[in-house]
Amino acid sequence: MLLSIEVIWPYHKSIGIRFGYGKKGKPMGEKFSCDPAQSRGRRFAEDSSTFRSCFQRDRDRIVHCSAFRRLKHKTQVFLEHEGDYFRTRLTHSIEVAQVARTIAGVLGLNAELTETVALAHDLGHPPFGHTGEEALDALMAPFGGFDHNAQAVRIVTNLERHYAQFDGLNLTWETLEGIAKHNGPVTGTLHYALADYNRLHDLELSGFASAEAQVAALADDIAYNNHDLHDGLRAELFSTDELADLPMLNSCFAAVDAKYPNLNYYRRRHEALRRFFGILVEDVIAVSSDNLADLNPQNVEDIRRAGRPMVQFSPAVWTDLKVIRQFLFERMYRAPSVVLVRQEVTETLNDLFPLFLERTDLLPKQWRKDILEATDETKRARLVADYIAGMTDRFALQEHARLVTGATPRRISALSGALTRL
Repeated sequence: MLLSIEVIWPYHKSIGIRFGYGKKGKPMGEKFSCDPAQSRGRRFAEDSSTFRSCFQRDRDRIVHCSAFRRLKHKTQVFLEHEGDYFRTRLTHSIEVAQVARTIAGVLGLNAELTETVALAHDLGHPPFGHTGEEALDALMAPFGGFDHNAQAVRIVTNLERHYAQFDGLNLTWETLEGIAKHNGPVTGTLHYALADYNRLHDLELSGFASAEAQVAALADDIAYNNHDLHDGLRAELFSTDELADLPMLNSCFAAVDAKYPNLNYYRRRHEALRRFFGILVEDVIAVSSDNLADLNPQNVEDIRRAGRPMVQFSPAVWTDLKVIRQFLFERMYRAPSVVLVRQEVTETLNDLFPLFLERTDLLPKQWRKDILEATDETKRARLVADYIAGMTDRFALQEHARLVTGATPRRISALSGALTRL
């Protein structure tokens, strides 16, 4: 059965989108989608699941892993303690997965693989988000640096240690490829976390990833640009009127005002942001559909060898989106109050890293075997980075108070409640 609909939005001509369904209502994948039956498999052979595809099994392993649970208490835009309504890394990842599944379904891609990559894409983030990553990268500069995408691969291939037969989650090649290079080919000198694994299981890092992984990357952009506007408004860092002057958003507010002239303040801005969200999703669908039609790929390898991404925004939307991103950077991510807290949490990691490097006995007992096997400072530093990167915001603050400053619970709470784009 084929269901045809017409979608119209201001950046494109009307296009027709067809949703295909086979027997029992199961979506029909295009020939360039990743077929779980044709997966390149896992590094360690396992029996197949009775009732799940290999990509569904990957997704379930990610959802049940420790690193995924810790995302609940890791920064997205605000420190995790700031308020119950603001996004965390966990809720952000769930929103990314929802957007990614929608786009993948329309494009005829494998929605399970797309969702899996989306759920895993931020597993490697340290506490305090991008500020934490910048601080940890500087501290690790003599030892190979720090990169959250590479750390995500390290987590799912090594640091999650629950299974009897292997370290890590033993995910499929396609999922690992998507985590490693959903933002594009990885070129130049490889981060040690990627290089170490790639020597054992070649992820073909210099090429493009599957279309499923590319969808996950764009879904990340869509989700955070939309929800950062929501959270910034709730935090009163900017006003609704200021948003209504921005490109794309001005037409969204105008459409809402025309249809609902007496709508209250909160519903008005929600309806406008809802339309903005739709424009981004629909734009990616339209442009990607055109790219795929032009390439006419016969299989997933044609996507990997295309030499350019298949999943993109249109030039018009990308130009407007850069204006919105700059607005968020200036008014939210680098607001004066935010900069002060960025300095404080950077100092937290600057204190913890050398302390743990010198006093490895302070690490939990389950890390001590690895420490004993670390024969030089570089190996010890990388283990300390693994430990710190796994911390949640609150645990990093608590450990800093316990081991460094002796701060009172009230001081820890005050810092935890501070606003920051990290």
